Amino acid sequence: MAIINLRDYYPFYTSDYFMEVPEDVVEMFKEFDRKEAAYRLRTYRHKAYYSLDRNDGIEHEALFVAFSPYELYERKVTIQELYTAISRLPDKQAKRIYAHFILGLTKQDIARAEGVDEKVVRLAIERGLRNLEKILKKIFIRCTDFASKMKWLMRGSQSLGPHWPEAGHASRRLKTE
Repeated sequence: MAIINLRDYYPFYTSDYFMEVPEDVVEMFKEFDRKEAAYRLRTYRHKAYYSLDRNDGIEHEALFVAFSPYELYERKVTIQELYTAISRLPDKQAKRIYAHFILGLTKQDIARAEGVDEKVVRLAIERGLRNLEKILKKIFIRCTDFASKMKWLMRGSQSLGPHWPEAGHASRRLKTE
């Protein structure tokens, strides 16, 4: 037989009330306490991930994604390349693509502002996008070519020499220009 305090198990007892009970009843009370603690832990963990009432910042993290420095730099370079490619387009195509995709104007609004038919604006934007694709492909090929040259350099080559692709052509271009 074991002695337990009934106040620990029954909230309506306001003062200590000790009672002698069999061992199996004590074991049942302990098992109940363990299961209740496990339940509280499960609900705490569930609420920690899915409750917006906790004010632990989980909703802030879901709304505002923090980019790594590499991602920020890559995004900046990509935007610069895009603006460079747009600046290489013919003037009307560049202005219409910028107005439609960057400023968010509709093709009807652009046509109305320029005093031309909407079909003219639509065709100019389509041609501009095709030209933009060609320009960006050239930039990408140059970047991948540059990256492959840099990898070749990093392998431990001491000098550019004749093994460097187009090394002789570049030096001749510099002398003639």
